[in-house]
Amino acid sequence: MKKWIAIVLWLLISYVAFTGYSIWTYGEDQKNVQAEAAIVLGAAQWNGKPSPVFEGRLKQGIELYNDGQVEYLIFTGGESEHAVASEAEVGRNYAVNHGVPKSDILIESTSQVTKENLINAKEVAEKQEVDSFLIVSDKYHLKRAVAVARENGMEAKGVPTDYSAYKTIETRMPFFLREWGYFIGYKLLDPFRS
Repeated sequence: MKKWIAIVLWLLISYVAFTGYSIWTYGEDQKNVQAEAAIVLGAAQWNGKPSPVFEGRLKQGIELYNDGQVEYLIFTGGESEHAVASEAEVGRNYAVNHGVPKSDILIESTSQVTKENLINAKEVAEKQEVDSFLIVSDKYHLKRAVAVARENGMEAKGVPTDYSAYKTIETRMPFFLREWGYFIGYKLLDPFRS
């Protein structure tokens, strides 16, 4: 019995360690990929201006568009209580102010969490017959976001922003550990949710 317990514990520790490594390194080879649209995952906005985290994602999405790697930008994210606009609207305004034509921007402005971001973005994209995606976010968020997208029938790859606000080990490590926990929780618990 002790032998089986040791084997199970070893497998569990190995899975957790491998998951951490795969989150830490995810997206390092995804810079020259192409798709029909980039989904820029929402983050906080402050009085109608993107937070530093959100701005980093927006810059990467606009760069993908300007480089011809995508034809459309899809901005996601609803509004928090007392917000002047949704995250998606702030993203759209930022992109327009940086030269992206409004006709090449799609938004969904009701979601509050990653899974909703992606499911709602897919619905918006389907109306334009768009069905391949690059998901733009901060590096440690991408493995979970891409897993959610693919499990919801989306052809998706993740592109980490080069402009992340998480620059120092003091800011990166808590974000990484949080996403590590979220990813493991998602894989263990989400299949049991309706």
